[in-house]
Amino acid sequence: MNLISVILFVLLVIVAVPVGYLLVLAVASAFPSRATEVSRRPTHRFIIAIPAHNEASVIAATVSRLGALDFPSDLYQVHVVADHCSDGTAALARESGAIAHERDDGPRTGKGAALSWLFARVLSDHTCDALVIFDGDTRVAPDFLRLMDVRLAAGARVIQGQHVISNPGRGWFPALTWAMFLVDNRFSNLGRTKLGLSAKNMGDSICFRADVLRQIGWGEGLTEDYQLRQRLLLEGIKIAYEPAAIGRGEGAVSWDQAQAQRARWLRGTRDASEQFGRRLLRLGVQRRDPALLDGALQAYFPSYSTLSVIAAFFLVAQLLANEVGATITPSVILGWAAVTATLFVYPLLGLVLERAPLKAYPIILSGPVYIVWRTWLAVRSRQPGRVVAWVRTDHGEAAARR
Repeated sequence: MNLISVILFVLLVIVAVPVGYLLVLAVASAFPSRATEVSRRPTHRFIIAIPAHNEASVIAATVSRLGALDFPSDLYQVHVVADHCSDGTAALARESGAIAHERDDGPRTGKGAALSWLFARVLSDHTCDALVIFDGDTRVAPDFLRLMDVRLAAGARVIQGQHVISNPGRGWFPALTWAMFLVDNRFSNLGRTKLGLSAKNMGDSICFRADVLRQIGWGEGLTEDYQLRQRLLLEGIKIAYEPAAIGRGEGAVSWDQAQAQRARWLRGTRDASEQFGRRLLRLGVQRRDPALLDGALQAYFPSYSTLSVIAAFFLVAQLLANEVGATITPSVILGWAAVTATLFVYPLLGLVLERAPLKAYPIILSGPVYIVWRTWLAVRSRQPGRVVAWVRTDHGEAAARR
C-alpha cells in the first residue's frame, strides 16, 4: 500500500467512526416499541407556554385547538407571551381563551428570552406540575397532554413529542424538511431513547416537570434548545421521546427563510458545542455515562450532511485519480464506496422504518442539493467574526406572502 493509499485509509477510518455511530442509532430505532397507554385518570396540572412575535395570523386557531384538547380543562392553562408584538397577537390570544402576557421591555433577542421572561412569571405557581412548550403555529394532537401525563407518572422529567412539519405541500423546501424530520425523529430521537440516551430538544412540543425549569431555567442564545439539552445532561437529566404525542408546525417556505434559520442553528450549535463539549466528554468518561458521552459525540462529530460531502468528494477524487494513472489500493476505494453508499441508503432506511408515504422517497432523493447547500452555509456561518442574528420564521399568512 503506497503512501497516498495509507493516508486515504486513515481518513476512511476517521470518517467511518461517526458513520458507524449513525448506524447504531438507526439499528436501535428498528426494535419494536410498546405504545403508551392513556387509560389512567389525569392528575398532573400543566401550563402550556407559547412564545409569539406577531403571530396574529395563526395564534387564535392555535389557542382554540389547545382549548379543545382531550384533557380536563381544570388541569391546564394556556399562556401566550406576546413578545414585542406590533399586531393583535395578545388580544386574539385572550379572545381565544389564553392568558396573554405582553413583553415590551428590553431588546427582542429571540424565543429563549421570551420564554425565560414568561417562566419567571408563571413558575411561581407551585400548583403547576409541568410545562409544555409549543410554537405559535403548532397543531397539537388531542391526546398530547394525556400522553405527557402518563410519561410523567412513569418518572420521566423531560419528554419530547414528535414534531412533524405541517406544510409539505407549500414547496420543495418544506417538503424536504418534512421528509428529513421523519428520519430525524426515528433515528435521533427514537434510536437514542431505545439505547437509554437522551433525545433531542426540538424546541417545540416538549414537556418539562416544573421543578426542572425552576432548577436550570430555559436559557437564551441562537440555539437555546440545543444548549439546554447539554445542560440537562450535565445535571443527569435525559430527554425521553414520545412519538405518539404529535405537534405539527410549519417549516420554512422560501430559501431566504431557510438560510436565515439554518445559519442561526449552525452557528448556535457550534457555539454551544465549544462551550459544553469538552465538559460532557470529561464527565462522561469519569462517570462512564453513555448519555453524557453521546452528548459529547454529537458536539464533536460532523453532521450527516458534512459526512456525505466528505465521503462523496474522496470517492470521486480517487476514481478520477485512478483514471489518470494513480495507483490507489482497490480495497481503499471500495471502503470509501461502502461509506458513501451507506450514507445514501441511511435516510431511505429511515423512511422505510417510518412507513412513510411513497411521495417522501423522491423528495428525500433530492437531498444532495440540500446537503451541498447546508455544508456551504455551515462553513460560511461559522467564520470567525461573522455576525449571525436570531431571525423569526414567518407563519400562516405572513409565510404565504413570501
